[in-house]
Amino acid sequence: MYIYLLILAFAIVCSFFIKKGEAKSSALLVLWFGVLALFVGFSDMLGGYDRYIYGELFDEVADVRLAGGDVKTAYIFELYASEWGFSWLNVGISYITANRYIFILILTIAIYVLLFISFIRYVDNYPFAIMLFMGLIFFFTFTYLRQLLGVGIGWLSITYAYKRKLLKFLAVVLLATLIHNSGIILLPVYFLAKKQFSKTTVVWVMLFCLIIGVTGIPSTLFDLYGSVSDMEGRGQQYAENEVGFKVEYILEAFFFLYFILRNYEKIPNTPSKTILLNMALAFCAILLIFIKSLNGGRLGWYYLIGLISTLSLIVPNAKRITSQYLALVVFSCFLYLRILLFSWGPLGTLYPYKSFFTNGVRKGDWVHDKWEYDLDYDIDKFHR
Repeated sequence: MYIYLLILAFAIVCSFFIKKGEAKSSALLVLWFGVLALFVGFSDMLGGYDRYIYGELFDEVADVRLAGGDVKTAYIFELYASEWGFSWLNVGISYITANRYIFILILTIAIYVLLFISFIRYVDNYPFAIMLFMGLIFFFTFTYLRQLLGVGIGWLSITYAYKRKLLKFLAVVLLATLIHNSGIILLPVYFLAKKQFSKTTVVWVMLFCLIIGVTGIPSTLFDLYGSVSDMEGRGQQYAENEVGFKVEYILEAFFFLYFILRNYEKIPNTPSKTILLNMALAFCAILLIFIKSLNGGRLGWYYLIGLISTLSLIVPNAKRITSQYLALVVFSCFLYLRILLFSWGPLGTLYPYKSFFTNGVRKGDWVHDKWEYDLDYDIDKFHR
């Protein structure tokens, strides 16, 4: 557990003590995302069930290809019939390695490279944005590899949205959707660059989203859509228990809305800033719409860069540490510690930290006991 606390401590130090003139230091961002990518990528199946299913699917693809068979007969092509971009990505990586740990490492590095590109493009204050990232999405990079790969690709489309390059925008969104079907939720982004809405309109829309969310209709539809696979379904109960409480969606949405609306006039009325602002508002709206679905809120990840970008623009100022700045850093720490101390940590999916450079299994790792499909990995992590 202490290694995770140390990472958080470094993020806090950077958010408070990096000089204003160094707030857009690309070297800092490279260092942070590089270290995080390796820290997550080197971990030994930490995070839960999802790593095992992705590892099992990849191992089969590698086995079929190495045996000279038709890779399209691998189960991944049946399981992700409409997301064949991810399936063919597995095939491509199988030419590099047949080992699931190297496969996961490659995916993790790809995710962080994509996120790094978006931070460079859209974020104004890297230390502050990293602090938000740590609280909002860092831990999910351990386990939701396929969706976060789709998110990273999807964020690249924002540039084409505010530059009004429709075909390029659609091509990137399509690519994200072929990795994870949820990427389709980015389609409205193209129309979000047109205008800033009044604060009154924003408030009424958010209240309407909350009412819709209370009915449970969007959550029911999402859960029906998500229950399309027996293999994914066998991990559903585990996934539902690990994410947190639905009330947190409401708290997060209104907490962030408060800071956005309080500083609304600071946001330049330009296509790029407007689209990121409206994405931030859409992120809050999605949380409110899916307050009765723990997994439905994951759709908001596609709009999260808007929130990070907008807050990093409007909250920091020449005084460096304001009450708003401090409140957001503290809230990010709360979100981080919530998962570490009260959710995934006590479940044994995060600590003790173990890399795949040492053989064996963590003591008491019930996720391994339930989902491990190749016990030879326990003896030799590089047996493939």
